[in-house]
Amino acid sequence: MPTVSPEPGGTEAEVHPGERPRDVTTGLGAPWSVAFLDGTALISERDTARILELLDDGSTRVVGEVPGVAGIGEGGLLGLAVDDSRRLYVYSTGARENRVQRFALRGAPGSISLGKATTIVDGIPAAANHDGGRLAFGPDGMLYVTTGDAAERSRAQDRDSLGGKILRMTPDGDVPADNPFEDSLVYTYGHRNVEGLGWAADGTMFATEFGQNTWDELNVIEAGGNYGWPLAEGASDSGDLIDPVQQWHPAEASPSGLTIAGGTLFIANLRGQRLRAVPVDDPSESTEYYEGRYGRIRDVTVSPDGDLWIVTNNTDGRGDPRRGDDRILSVGLE
Repeated sequence: MPTVSPEPGGTEAEVHPGERPRDVTTGLGAPWSVAFLDGTALISERDTARILELLDDGSTRVVGEVPGVAGIGEGGLLGLAVDDSRRLYVYSTGARENRVQRFALRGAPGSISLGKATTIVDGIPAAANHDGGRLAFGPDGMLYVTTGDAAERSRAQDRDSLGGKILRMTPDGDVPADNPFEDSLVYTYGHRNVEGLGWAADGTMFATEFGQNTWDELNVIEAGGNYGWPLAEGASDSGDLIDPVQQWHPAEASPSGLTIAGGTLFIANLRGQRLRAVPVDDPSESTEYYEGRYGRIRDVTVSPDGDLWIVTNNTDGRGDPRRGDDRILSVGLE
């Protein structure tokens, strides 16, 4: 396995935040993920297990509550994704495991509701920390799922465990025929806790990963790759492990969600309390925005109108809530 991933080859121009961010909605409780259904935002709240619909006036209404969520610490209702058939995929923590469920979505904007849950993958290790939880559909139409080592580091190198991995599956939870390991959902391994996924215009796949005490990581993802944990934290220059393309000290980062707009990769940072912008064509560089201004940042995404949405996480038990927290902020790109 090569120590350095192929150089990304983005073809789009870099973009940067423009005017001062404005509130889209406030008063959220530990929001974790945002997905869009026909232009309408759906928001997960980690601790309440509620999925909210964002209304045109900035208020929210409850779409439904995911049954059986029993998260503590970092667990709970986490990632969301919507497929082309208007079905909602949900990653959440149950009593003994993390799982991925699919829900039919009923109704029009303003009256959306959840149908019955279908569990497509279960048995993902769960704990009070390192639960992963990001869901994203790739350009190949497959569902990608990030999992953490659930505080047992040996899981990351065990390809028979679903912990400490990026998983790749069909929308029904089946193993795609071209996955790197036969009859396995495992796409990459050696991860401590991945919470961000995204693809550049040329198909290059990126992921953000929480380190322990030394290095957080931005990685270019290759099918079948071993990303080192717990054998290495950050770059190791080992011939068997893939090194990150950028790394940061946890106090300056703790990278969670990511999104790609044009030729720029934007990364939400929790402990670092900043938004980081990374050029797709040179992912070893970065620019920082809003350090300390909005507190902990859990997720970042591009809205249907092309603005950048920033999701704060000051009510998650580790932040210092401010008036109106938690909130989603919007800023134009230029």
